[in-house]
Amino acid sequence: MKNRLVALLMIIATFSISSYAKKEEVLNLVSPDKTLQVEITISDQISWVLKVNGNVVAGPSVMAMEVENYGVLGKNPVLRNSFTSSKDEVIRTALYKKSEVENSYNELNMVFKGRYGLIFRAYNDGVAYRFVTSMKGDIVIRGEKSVFVFPDAREAYVPYVQNPVGRYQVSFESTYDVLPLSQIKPDSLIITPVLVKNNDGTSLVVTEADLEDYPGMFLTVNGAGTGFEAEFAPFPLEEKQGGHNNLQSFVTRRADYIAKTNGNRAYPWRVIAVGKNDFDLVGNDLVYKLASPSRLEDTSWIKPGKVAWDWWNDWNIYGVDFRAGINTETYKYYIDFAAENGIEYVILDEGWSESTNLMNVVPAIDLQEIIDHGNKKGVGIVLWAGWFPLNQQMDEVFEKYSRMGVKGYKIDFMNRDDQKMVNFYYKAARKAAEFKQFVLFHGAYKPTGLSRTYPNVLTFEGVYGQEQVKWTDYKEFPEYDVTVPYIRNLAGPMDYTPGAMKNANRNNWRPVYSEPMSQGTRCHQLAMYVVFDSPFSMLCDNPSNYMREPESVAFIASIPTVFDETIPLAGEVGEYVAVARRKGETWYLGAMTDWNSREIELDFSFLGEGRYRATVFADGINADRAACDYTRKEVTINGGEKMKIEMKSGGGWAAVIQPVK
Repeated sequence: MKNRLVALLMIIATFSISSYAKKEEVLNLVSPDKTLQVEITISDQISWVLKVNGNVVAGPSVMAMEVENYGVLGKNPVLRNSFTSSKDEVIRTALYKKSEVENSYNELNMVFKGRYGLIFRAYNDGVAYRFVTSMKGDIVIRGEKSVFVFPDAREAYVPYVQNPVGRYQVSFESTYDVLPLSQIKPDSLIITPVLVKNNDGTSLVVTEADLEDYPGMFLTVNGAGTGFEAEFAPFPLEEKQGGHNNLQSFVTRRADYIAKTNGNRAYPWRVIAVGKNDFDLVGNDLVYKLASPSRLEDTSWIKPGKVAWDWWNDWNIYGVDFRAGINTETYKYYIDFAAENGIEYVILDEGWSESTNLMNVVPAIDLQEIIDHGNKKGVGIVLWAGWFPLNQQMDEVFEKYSRMGVKGYKIDFMNRDDQKMVNFYYKAARKAAEFKQFVLFHGAYKPTGLSRTYPNVLTFEGVYGQEQVKWTDYKEFPEYDVTVPYIRNLAGPMDYTPGAMKNANRNNWRPVYSEPMSQGTRCHQLAMYVVFDSPFSMLCDNPSNYMREPESVAFIASIPTVFDETIPLAGEVGEYVAVARRKGETWYLGAMTDWNSREIELDFSFLGEGRYRATVFADGINADRAACDYTRKEVTINGGEKMKIEMKSGGGWAAVIQPVK
């Protein structure tokens, strides 16, 4: 009898296990072109797998969210409903790298017991998912589990957090370590976006979009060395003022949760952009498409453009009869240079006001005189501001300086992406828009689509930009320059601050703070204005140096900062890149290489039929020795033809192409 009972219990147990296993549900979602497929598995947890042309490139990866008083969303999930939908539309914008963005996707919406859901989207160029909750009142998010597994990964481009204050207060300016996943440092924080190259040739970029009222996403390598897990800065409870010129706020105590937020909301998108080859990623619009639409009814007052910048060149103008520096005469000189060369703006960087009180202008600056001089010359004035004093005085600052005629602000030294800091970005964007002013963020985390939601946010730093050559020992800028277009610039606009007229090869370069030089050739610098995406683009060098280089300045001034069309032409991440952009009937081409000299072939079939006249800037025959050496020539190109171009070590190539009437 006893044996029969044991056998019966074993049968029941087996049946129960079998029955439980049958509860596993698999839902599928495919991209409009059927090349990408997401399989979502619901069992005792929720996981997903991404396939490209039938091959698994990511997953199985798990997601969950812990909410105080609601438990872990995604643990033992009960699916109540699911439905699919599709969208095929065109987003029109005047402030982006394309005037029309094709927004076509298929969506899977899943509703679970416990007042939460998940939304997956499949685009032709990537996939994304987000949590949604429908809980009453405010809730506390204790943590979020987002895992990204890459079973066929060859290597990853890893930007480790550098020199953090605590664990989470960082500048978001890092170079890339190229590593097999198994060699990534355990527990080291990694800045997103991150690129993973698979053995099958696909390239995937992990990032996020529509980040609002929530902390930004870092990554750490998982225990198995096969992928990444998300990590988020806990909510700041106590802070103290300090840092550079007392402009920052350091978190001294953090909570045991990551966010307090409204319980009825959607959360940031977790994004994997997919490139079937590397240069596909250069034209990827996934972050822009996933961002919340514009909250500004009228954007006609927002004027992108280029800006003459004072700080990088240390105000070192020469050949003048006044003492150069942070004073009225110097800035009027910058304005005159900008006006003569069609540069739309001049920025007054740090030093124009008291460090911690933006309402007090230093005695050497007559700000109204500078603004009035700019107005007479058709040049707008932009002011630098440390984030902490600006946050304390935002209404007064925006009201006063908008009334005086200031066009916008460069806001600096945030160096955080916890929930409170993310909310500051939205506050600054919203308030500036009320006064019809734009902003650019330095000391900033990567873009997550805020420029679509608030189009007066023109650009972000979050890049190991050209300012670093003033003090770094890093000698791989040309390689970095042909890496960021595939990774960091995919997330959104990037204020790299190009335009150096003093150029050096690898052997001759050295860091000089007051009279800095770039790594790589003159044409490498010129090509940046085409390759790098930024609606607000700096001219980093000083007017005196530019006046000695009228051909280069004329070329820089001729390049728009927003375009109607962007076409990646060729490239391999970390090796070289070539991009074509169109504004009206005119095409602008830029190509750059790493420290390796390189010959590549450009296909001009994008031009269409007809004859075109091209003004071409190319590395001179001695550019590998004297990096400022270049040639400028006029050539005729037929639509559809192919052309080989040569770039010297650290070199570049750039062209403006117009149809022959």
